[in-house]
Amino acid sequence: MSGAGPAIVVRGLSKSFGRFQAVKGISFDVAAGEIVGFLGPNGAGKTTTIKMITGLLKITSGQVLVDGLDNAEHLAEVKGKLGYMSQKFSLYPLLTAQENIEFFAGISGLAPGALGAQVERLRQQVPAPLLRLKIHDVPPGIRQKVALAVCLLPGPPIILLDEPTSGVDPEARRSFWSEIYALKTAGKTLLVSTHNLDEAEYCDRILIIHNGEIVAAGAPDELLRQRRKAGIEELFMDAIRDHGQD
Repeated sequence: MSGAGPAIVVRGLSKSFGRFQAVKGISFDVAAGEIVGFLGPNGAGKTTTIKMITGLLKITSGQVLVDGLDNAEHLAEVKGKLGYMSQKFSLYPLLTAQENIEFFAGISGLAPGALGAQVERLRQQVPAPLLRLKIHDVPPGIRQKVALAVCLLPGPPIILLDEPTSGVDPEARRSFWSEIYALKTAGKTLLVSTHNLDEAEYCDRILIIHNGEIVAAGAPDELLRQRRKAGIEELFMDAIRDHGQD
């Protein structure tokens, strides 16, 4: 990270698919070293926004800066700074967990020593017999850990996690958030999308998105105090209701 400004800057970002506008001119920053939760129901625009930040989707209008670099002009450099864990955990189902790690390490040009460190990290979290199973045979929580390990292979300073806890049990969710905290402690910046509202308490700041627009943004405690709400669910419903009345 350059340290010269926010890790991610989004300004007036929009995405249209024909006549449908999935993201409607949103703006936000993600500071270096923080965890920002991107909260919203399915179809709110979270994945579309993340894919525009990574360059996987072409921007209709607006601008994205990653560590000060415009992703429309410096996409190769931007991709080198980002780790992306997709909503569907893009792993090869007929490869084992360890084989997936080795495959993605190979195509990313990872040095053997760095690969060994990542495999060892995974072995500390996952029993060896599970690492030898094909991915489609392991529990969702283990697939989640393997997908995160793949995301971290190049050592990116900025990590985008799209619905990483979807479909896993509460214990696996807590374990995964422990890993997110460890990444923050190691100096990483994280943008984490979720529709699980209780995960907001784990974040430094949250962005609530509804129908392609940011309807609330700030630290969870501050937003609760400002809106005089007792919990995140009440806050979320209040923000959406206010947005619908605009």
